[in-house]
Amino acid sequence: MNKIAPPPHCSFEPDDWLRLAGYWYPVARACDVGNAPQKATLLDEQLVIYRLKGQIVVARDVCPHRGVPLTLGFQEEEGIVCPYHGLRFGENGRCNRIPSSPGQTIPAKLNLTTFPARERYGLIWTCLAPAQDTDAPLPSMPHWDDAGFQQITCPPFDVAGFAGRQVEGFLDVAHFAWIHTATFADPDNQEVPDYSPAETPYGFSVDYWSTVGNYPASAEHRGPEGFKWLRRFDMYLPFTATLTIHFPGESRLVIMNAASPVSARKTRMFAPIARNFDLHVPVEDVHAFNHKVFEEDRLMVETQRPERLPLDLTLEAHIPADRSSIAYRRGLKKLGFGEFFLV
Repeated sequence: MNKIAPPPHCSFEPDDWLRLAGYWYPVARACDVGNAPQKATLLDEQLVIYRLKGQIVVARDVCPHRGVPLTLGFQEEEGIVCPYHGLRFGENGRCNRIPSSPGQTIPAKLNLTTFPARERYGLIWTCLAPAQDTDAPLPSMPHWDDAGFQQITCPPFDVAGFAGRQVEGFLDVAHFAWIHTATFADPDNQEVPDYSPAETPYGFSVDYWSTVGNYPASAEHRGPEGFKWLRRFDMYLPFTATLTIHFPGESRLVIMNAASPVSARKTRMFAPIARNFDLHVPVEDVHAFNHKVFEEDRLMVETQRPERLPLDLTLEAHIPADRSSIAYRRGLKKLGFGEFFLV
């Protein structure tokens, strides 16, 4: 197993980086990894992703020969090729060709530094510092594999802010009437009914009932009069949450908010969606609507101060609607996280 350490110029506190590196994060949509090396950044670590003979390889984006990024190169049938001296890297990141010395035995030192990779929910996931049990489960997404459900993986959404702030905003139900009135919320429906987060082995869950609908503001049908909508949040610490919305009848919409920390101050958010209604609506329209919802949140997340997420609950004021936020911060603190990044 690769010995892992924070990369040079890391924006996180070393202890927090090492804790964060032990979790799984998405780094690309599976559909975007094709016939060329794909670039990604996770926790300040520059990565290259490529697909070869049915295998996904995630590796440090640096040729071990002279340090050139492999994402500047190209892919051929037997692997990706470094543009500087033509060294080629194939399955499991192993070097399989040195053009200038074709008869030489290739030393292990020329193999790439690789990380485990999994393909799930239309995403490529990796973990920079896996524990010995690399079969630890990824965050779970309800209904993704259920019959009658359509799977949609939205294009990634970049936020110039900390992943913890973005996730906390996803869990927040009090901002609907103020931020999302152009998409689904009612500006006159501001009250937040009581709710109670429940701790789980992976974080916590929340059943939130309210009369705030989830149809687009332009839709003629917004649910029966007085209908109570159930929003079920499942938080998978540190940065992935799912939201299951119970529409009238048996209709369900599930959104995963998987915040991938590019750095301490930049987040790439991935949003797989599963639904069993409105299947005639073009996928592009679903992408556009959800992009608009997340775009409404952007200004708030990017301008919050402090940039980091204060885990000391005495540092910010709280209101009753903040129960999910408080549960989130307590969960992170319980895992041992501190300031998260260097100031």
